[in-house]
Amino acid sequence: MRRMCLGIPGEVVELSAERADLATVEVVGVRRVVNIGLLGPGEIGTGDWVLVHVGFAMSKIDEAEAAATLEMLRGLGQAYTDELVALADSDIT
Repeated sequence: MRRMCLGIPGEVVELSAERADLATVEVVGVRRVVNIGLLGPGEIGTGDWVLVHVGFAMSKIDEAEAAATLEMLRGLGQAYTDELVALADSDIT
């Protein structure tokens, strides 16, 4: 069975004081450290929304886009649930 890989919107809740390429992001109540190094320096701040995939923030999105994407992902059922489980189990620190 092939597993679908999704990008999930998350809100940046904290920037790492020790590493400029790391931030804590909250996705549906789950907080994880993600790498924001693929985005431009200073582009991301607390309260911003990012699209997270395999521990990396892939792009910055606005809150409306984040809400619409989360709603669409919920409609995917098991693929969405699987991605949330993978996120909860991940740790890049």
